[in-house]
Amino acid sequence: MARFNTLSPEARRILINKGTEPPFSGEYDQHFVPGVYVCRQCNAPLYESSSKFPSGCGWPSFDDAIPGMVNRTTDADGMRTEITCANCGGHLGHVFTGEHLTAKNTRHCVNSLSMQFIPEAEYQQNYETAVFASGCFWGTEYWMAKAPGVIATTVGYAGGNVANPTYRQVCNGDTGQAEGVRVIFNPKEISYEQLVQLFYETHDPTQVNGQGPDIGNQYRSVIFYQTQQQQEIAQRVSDSLREKGYNLATKIESLNNFYPEQDLYHQKYYEKQGSLPYCHIYEKKF
Repeated sequence: MARFNTLSPEARRILINKGTEPPFSGEYDQHFVPGVYVCRQCNAPLYESSSKFPSGCGWPSFDDAIPGMVNRTTDADGMRTEITCANCGGHLGHVFTGEHLTAKNTRHCVNSLSMQFIPEAEYQQNYETAVFASGCFWGTEYWMAKAPGVIATTVGYAGGNVANPTYRQVCNGDTGQAEGVRVIFNPKEISYEQLVQLFYETHDPTQVNGQGPDIGNQYRSVIFYQTQQQQEIAQRVSDSLREKGYNLATKIESLNNFYPEQDLYHQKYYEKQGSLPYCHIYEKKF
């Protein structure tokens, strides 16, 4: 579950009540320093400084967001497109296209008070990313999101050969993708090893190409590592389970790409439904 920071009244007016700060008043309007802009409410990373550009509109402008971290919805008036934090739903601003200001032809117009800036060196020290697949990504995300030290989670697809697949394509089994979850975490609060252990304790890693009643290659059990250190940790934890007698079906694979699921219906599914996973049950194994 998203854990929220205490907001000032003005920040609350914008993030919660969907207000707008006056143009040219925000601290990040003319701010161009290497780093990452995170949500002021939940600390989820939203934009990299490399995507920021001087638009002259009076608000911080970005031509792209970190994949899967910013949602788009049509305003009630049907005219503009609102952008919100995918992790906590906080209001960020609006997105515009067709202005030809950058090669991507997109402008995320964001309130400074919706964000906090983290210099690049500090961000690299405080944030790491892990990707796991353990059956239906709803259940995998449910348990990962609850862990202390986890900043944000995003469901999507990894391990296949089709770029930006749809949910239907993956369900048809034609893409080679596994339903997975990207986890952004603070290693000072939770280690990668603890996340690997949680991964194993919240699904049946002995089931081949499926989880519970969900059968198919897209539901296979995989740890997708991104560094040699992650690979070594995943292997060590896996070996410890084998020594306990578990016949693991889990694969340990290098992460090539992760494609976030674009349909918001699938993101934070159990949090929105207020229900529990049907085939991901916690069982202490370590």
